[in-house]
Amino acid sequence: MEKKEPIWTKSFISLFATNFSIFIVFYGLVSALPLYATDILSRSDEDAGLLMTIFLISAIIVRPFSGKILELIGKRKVLWSALVLYLICTALYYFVEPYELLLVLRLMQGIFFSIATTASGSLAADNIPVSRRGAGLGYFVMSTNLAVVVGPFVTLTIIQSFSYDVMFLTLTSLLIVGALSALMIPADKKPATPPTKNRLTWNDLFEKKALPIALNASILAFSYASVLSYLSIYSQQKGVLHLTSSFFAVFAIVMLVTRPFTGRIFDEKGSKYIIIPGLLSFVIGLIFLAFMHSPFLFLLSGAFIGLGYGAVVPSFQTIAIQSTTHERSGYATATFFTLFDTGLAVGSFILGIIATHFGYQNLYLFSSVFVIVALILFMGLQKKKDRLA
Repeated sequence: MEKKEPIWTKSFISLFATNFSIFIVFYGLVSALPLYATDILSRSDEDAGLLMTIFLISAIIVRPFSGKILELIGKRKVLWSALVLYLICTALYYFVEPYELLLVLRLMQGIFFSIATTASGSLAADNIPVSRRGAGLGYFVMSTNLAVVVGPFVTLTIIQSFSYDVMFLTLTSLLIVGALSALMIPADKKPATPPTKNRLTWNDLFEKKALPIALNASILAFSYASVLSYLSIYSQQKGVLHLTSSFFAVFAIVMLVTRPFTGRIFDEKGSKYIIIPGLLSFVIGLIFLAFMHSPFLFLLSGAFIGLGYGAVVPSFQTIAIQSTTHERSGYATATFFTLFDTGLAVGSFILGIIATHFGYQNLYLFSSVFVIVALILFMGLQKKKDRLA
């Protein structure tokens, strides 16, 4: 029996910890800053929402350039530099109080978040054996998915028991640990021929081979924005706000339990055996959420959505990276996250309008339709791939 190459190497664990800390700060602030803006700074709900929007806008604008930055400077150096600047921004929340300065801080932090996450994702792909890339990237994305639960839990618990200042200091401390773990990441694997041209072209911004699957991911992200941005409001209306953290706990547990199986199936049988059932699970979860009338159904929807998200998003990212060469992995990663973040930003805006005019039940039904669109698009891409094979 052939021995499998290991995934959980020292460098992979370091990258996992670093990425986990970056996203703990991201999701922790997503949950707490709106409350900080309304309760402490006495701003409107629209002002609170702008703190998220301006962060995503800066991340989306910078993301296409991240691949070129990684190629010119080196992935490890870029990750270290972006981490230091992201850390400084996080520490500055303790000192910055005027809303206008907070907006500037969010704008700057979005830039460094975009570059750091592109670098960490590309380095992870480089340090995973090619034969186990589906499983490996699935495990790596778990660092992001776990932060979805841990980040909000940490920040919301601290502001209820202590203060916002303690929250900002805690997030800064957690990020310091993640930044220190990045020091153990090995040097980049150098490309065969270094780049010589200086003129910026389309290929320096996007990896065209990754665009189809990245577009598919953006449609899924559009739907996922309904969960990320509006679940707390919907659960409050339904009288289950106290179970929102439990929803994300179930979400994370299902992903953790199923990840070893989904990654192995991806590598051994192919992506369609994971992505098609995963998208169907996502649709079922959103429909359950739309018609939720009990705590049990609320948590069950979290299980189905967690199963779908945990199966599909890592698979989409793996396909994006596998669509191109090793030297272009940074560009593929940047392309994937550019479109994914765009889907989140557009979804948060449009779905908010739908919720206001048609209610949250219709919001989740509408979101499920978009997942079906993503399923149809993927099946079309799969048929095209089979014809070319």
